[in-house]
Amino acid sequence: MVASLKFAVLLLAVAACRGSNYNDIFGEDARDDEPSKYGSLWPLPQKVQMSEVSFKLTSSSFKVVDAEESSAGASCSLLQNAYRRYYEYMFGGARKTGDYKGRGSGPSELSELQVWITSPDSECDSHPSVTSDESYELSVDQPYAVLKAPKVWGALRGLETFSQLVYEDEYGAKSINSTTISDFPRFAHRGILLDSSRHFLPIKVILANLEAMAMNKFNVFHWHIVDDQSFPYLSRTFPQLSQQGAYHPYTHVYTPADVKMVIEFGRLRGIRVIPEFDTPGHTQSWGKGQKDLLTPCYSGPTPSGSFGPVNPILNTTYDFMGQFFKEISIVFPDAYIHLGGDEVDFSCWKSNPDIQKFMDQQGFGQDYSKLESFYIQRLLDIVTTTKKGYMIWQEVFDNGVKLKPDTIIHVWKGNQQQYQNEMAKVTSAGYQTLLSTPWYLNRISYGQDWQGVYKADPQDFKGTDAQKKLVIGGEACLWGEYVDATNLTPRLWPRASAVAERLWSAKEVTDVNDAYSRLSAHRCRMVARGIPAEPLFSSYCPREYKGI
Repeated sequence: MVASLKFAVLLLAVAACRGSNYNDIFGEDARDDEPSKYGSLWPLPQKVQMSEVSFKLTSSSFKVVDAEESSAGASCSLLQNAYRRYYEYMFGGARKTGDYKGRGSGPSELSELQVWITSPDSECDSHPSVTSDESYELSVDQPYAVLKAPKVWGALRGLETFSQLVYEDEYGAKSINSTTISDFPRFAHRGILLDSSRHFLPIKVILANLEAMAMNKFNVFHWHIVDDQSFPYLSRTFPQLSQQGAYHPYTHVYTPADVKMVIEFGRLRGIRVIPEFDTPGHTQSWGKGQKDLLTPCYSGPTPSGSFGPVNPILNTTYDFMGQFFKEISIVFPDAYIHLGGDEVDFSCWKSNPDIQKFMDQQGFGQDYSKLESFYIQRLLDIVTTTKKGYMIWQEVFDNGVKLKPDTIIHVWKGNQQQYQNEMAKVTSAGYQTLLSTPWYLNRISYGQDWQGVYKADPQDFKGTDAQKKLVIGGEACLWGEYVDATNLTPRLWPRASAVAERLWSAKEVTDVNDAYSRLSAHRCRMVARGIPAEPLFSSYCPREYKGI
């Protein structure tokens, strides 16, 4: 009796995956009666050909191995680590759902996936960069599957795709269909911003989201590590910053070992870690540990006891910034640092008599944006000496600060028309740009708000082809005012997955119904892999999330 009941439940689960009563299961917002012909591939590769011919995979015999011709062999720990990780994803007991089901000839067995790095320099021991080659070609056929990639970064993306092709039949047997894929990302910069200042994020939460990023082919972790509320970064040069500015000097800080762990965990998944240290605003926590760094505010002729942005008129400010960013440039290996520069409140500067005197001396009049530009210019010069490039929020560009040609302008303000105008303005000036405005995922609403996220395109503005090429990608942002370890991951996923496909897949991939089918299944796959991604609509996963 029990066995029969289990079999009936299993059949119901399979029927759900295959699309029976699809609208009943997934709701009226998705009006596609059939699962996607691409199964649960996410983000959708550039070119896919799938056959109904299927092959079985068994955990006892299937292997992921280096091809004999590959330039990266057993000594490449990055790939060996990835082989173990994806083998566990495919055979670790997690039920894969919603995948393409072939009904062709009787299945024969696929014994191995051969990974072939075709370039002499595999970049196995390197860190990923904005110019990393993430392209790959995947062929699933007899006698074995072959994954070719010029560099290890493409191999990582191809391994994720291969794992997404594996599915279980109604008897629990693993299968994969004969498939040919040629793939590469549309944009080079595909990022997630997490804010660890408003609420401290434990390392395990950050690592879990790096894992989820790899499942969605994101390649940049923008770490907004400090802000007004707290300074959790433990600086070797200025340890008092976190001692005085963190929520707690021991339990709520990121030690040098923590930071190194995050960077290496990301590297093994082809993810860059770009830190943001935002100044001159958003710096209240800095002032607790660094005397005279912030501007004293005045109430009439006397100090009020409160402080405003970084004090831009003191030489000690720039001495401090020089030492601090020298450390940051060493700790974080990426070629870029995000320097912020947004939302500077001028009221404190206006109240301070020393600032007023400086303004007169410089001939700035009452234009405090010129004072901000004065500070930013000196900061950019300091960072330039560290041999790092910099990213800045759009206000710095809008205020006319002199910028290096390789500066990346990060657009975040306004409605659709306003950010499209800003993208046109930035690219017409010859600067590379990133878009985040439509992808502020801390803004939540009832219903399937992922669809609006999915429809936003960073190249959707009036401009020349040359301007469009200056758009290097975008970032989904999850600011932390109402987010901590309890709700970060389900709030972020799978909504961020919609951004992932927009930034990876071809521009023409816009069918929301097809996306819904694939994303629902992809969400179930993330759940099966231990990521508590929230549901899109009424439905279920054959393997539900079991908690921590």
